[in-house]
Amino acid sequence: MLKVKVNNKDEHQIVFENETSGTIDSKKFSWDVIEIKNGTFHILKNNKSYTVEVLKAEPKEKSFLVKVNGNKYQLSVKDKYDELLKSLGMDSLNSSKVNEVKAPMPGLVLDIRVSEGDDVKKGDPILVLEAMKMENIIKSPTDGVIKKINVKKGLAVEKNQVLINFA
Repeated sequence: MLKVKVNNKDEHQIVFENETSGTIDSKKFSWDVIEIKNGTFHILKNNKSYTVEVLKAEPKEKSFLVKVNGNKYQLSVKDKYDELLKSLGMDSLNSSKVNEVKAPMPGLVLDIRVSEGDDVKKGDPILVLEAMKMENIIKSPTDGVIKKINVKKGLAVEKNQVLINFA
């Protein structure tokens, strides 16, 4: 079972019986799908022909931008596991906003690679921390803007000390 939201408006429930048939909003359908080239498909659904091109795919977010016969559609997909997490109130756990970066261990700040006001992407190096004679590059855990840098180069820090705040 999938729930597909189209252009953040209409939501449809799709249940596949097998690879070639199922129901959309309790209405039966059958289809044949052939991949023409990478990301472009020809679909025959209930005796109608469609050309579908995947323009952008973000599998982790289960979000897709597709073009169907020349018209673009933004799709958001939820499966049975997403619905289970939602029913348990756990659907927003992965999307919690990160507001700060804490020292993962005691150490010495060797370098600060960002400035207040900088835009950073998840995974960008933001700080170098020396601990046990090893240099550890601390990376941004999220996309965001550096609000405040709470440490200076050469400063000793303790474990869990807040190093940087995000806006």
